[in-house]
Amino acid sequence: MSAYGRLGDYLRARRDQVRPESVGLSVGTAKRRVAGLRREEVAVLAGISTDYYLRLEQGRDRHPSAQVLDALARALQLDPVAAAYLHGLAQPPRGPGDVDGGDIVHESTRWLIDSWPLTAAVVHSRYIEVLASNALARALNPNYRAGVNSVLSLLLDPDERDFHADWEPLAARSVALLRNMADTHSGDDRLRAIVDEGTAGSALFREFWERQDVARVRDGIHVVNHPDAGQLTLRYVRLPLAGTDGQSIFLYFAPPDTPSAAGMRRLAEAG
Repeated sequence: MSAYGRLGDYLRARRDQVRPESVGLSVGTAKRRVAGLRREEVAVLAGISTDYYLRLEQGRDRHPSAQVLDALARALQLDPVAAAYLHGLAQPPRGPGDVDGGDIVHESTRWLIDSWPLTAAVVHSRYIEVLASNALARALNPNYRAGVNSVLSLLLDPDERDFHADWEPLAARSVALLRNMADTHSGDDRLRAIVDEGTAGSALFREFWERQDVARVRDGIHVVNHPDAGQLTLRYVRLPLAGTDGQSIFLYFAPPDTPSAAGMRRLAEAG
């Protein structure tokens, strides 16, 4: 985070990614000094003064009204997830002391994931760190074990590139999920350590983080290349755990009577 603050950094990063043509602005033939929108263009699109927008981007005003934030979200073409994140940045910051107990997995959750022999289950913290997993998850990917940060392993472990068929889009979504899940506390040393390690070890992590994309992950299809079970086409679902500080369960499973279901069964039987 720069001296301008998280809100100012985010506004500047999103402004850089909006092309003038996409919001109906004519660029003419003159060479522009910025790739995205100018500050005054964002101000006009949002219906606020340029001076006020400058104060927001420079961190001199960090708590604009909900109406101003809605107008900025429209001007910057933010989707609902990014707009909600923008509103969160303008709220009074939570202190790091508010997250105590975030890594404690309830015993009933552990019983639950162990009761699914043919579904790989991973419990993640708000920092996308593995807190618990069942046997099939660890057989599917050794990095699905407690103590591993799934975003860092994805970007820093070379084996992950071969394991995930859609590795780069997955990496981008994972960094965006980390930002949306974890970047809500002021002075969060733990998040800072994760980001420092990621940016030091991976230029792509640095690029994704500086882009300031945010994402929510719910469900989808994921193809993996397992060294023993071969290529597996799996469904995944992310289930937030109520009553926790951002914990969630990721489930990976194959539709019945498919080659991938047979592969998952072989992994379960072997493991």
